[in-house]
Amino acid sequence: MIENLYHIAAVPFEAARQVNILPKGHRSSRLHGHSFLARVRAALPADWSSFPGAEIEELRTAVEQCVTRLDYELLNNYLKVPTDENLAKWISQGIDIPGVKMVGVQSTHNEGADLDLNGHAHIWRRYRFESAHHLPNVPDGHPCGRIHGHGFEVILHANQSINEQDMGVDYDFLDKCWAPLHKELDHTYLNDIPGLENPTSEMIAAWVWKRMKEKVPQLSWVTVYETVTAGCHFDGTHYRIWKEQRFESALRLQYAPIGDRRRKLHGHSYLLRLHLTSPLDRVMGWTVDYGDVKQTFKPVYKILDHHLLDEVEGILDTNPASIAKWIRHRVGNDLPQLDRIDLYQTPGCGAIYSWGQQGPALPT
Repeated sequence: MIENLYHIAAVPFEAARQVNILPKGHRSSRLHGHSFLARVRAALPADWSSFPGAEIEELRTAVEQCVTRLDYELLNNYLKVPTDENLAKWISQGIDIPGVKMVGVQSTHNEGADLDLNGHAHIWRRYRFESAHHLPNVPDGHPCGRIHGHGFEVILHANQSINEQDMGVDYDFLDKCWAPLHKELDHTYLNDIPGLENPTSEMIAAWVWKRMKEKVPQLSWVTVYETVTAGCHFDGTHYRIWKEQRFESALRLQYAPIGDRRRKLHGHSYLLRLHLTSPLDRVMGWTVDYGDVKQTFKPVYKILDHHLLDEVEGILDTNPASIAKWIRHRVGNDLPQLDRIDLYQTPGCGAIYSWGQQGPALPT
């Protein structure tokens, strides 16, 4: 089993651009602007930061020093073709950080591009539909057995080699491919749609995959958010679900130098995502019940939430990487499908700890 530990950081910036390689009349060919988010994931050497626990802040500072040149600027002054993909390339060339595995640019809440070191661009676009459903095979009394509804979100992921190309799949092309599915899914009772008689997140993801793959050969994953805290990814073969939790905790970073603010008592609103990979239960239509994941994690949540992490037995250091490893130790036997833990101490900044076959690459 191969373990992977990554630190991640995200930095926003405001900028204008004009993507003049697009066809005349394309909305992005006009001068416009975005609230961008630059994201970096790196496998940092153990001795890279000034002290253990400083990795996330120092990674964020390095990214910020790079993208601050772009803040409130016209990107065409820096890049001939300022697509999200080329922006990510520009950032990857401008940061001096060892172990970088991914550089991403999110241009809106609904779209972005992540680049790895092998010339692959992972393009993603988010959609939403409002629908009702119920799960017919759950036990009596299960809340999902009652007819209810969700504002579902779907993310289409396209992975392709772009090398010297300026962009991968056009977001507008994904919009065009998605439109017929949106018409079929939005404001409906999903159980009435052929193939969705048991509309779990997993079944919806597989249903979307089947209809989109021929239209978008580069399609690599389909993500379905059933709620804002739970969802499923599907790549045509594997299912990976996640369940999100938040906890409020206090801490000190014991290795910070005397006088450093991080050595003082402070706190974070942590965002935790537990990822689980498992074969599909053909009867239930799911891999693992989200409710079971939440219930199994509840004793660990109670230990972490509204407590001083320095006093929690077994947490040797209070940085996100150490806490994620502690969580695996505490809950891994009860959730054998668990293969990845994301822990953010501030928005977009934290650690990813994974040990499963699917690896840590897929964002959420």
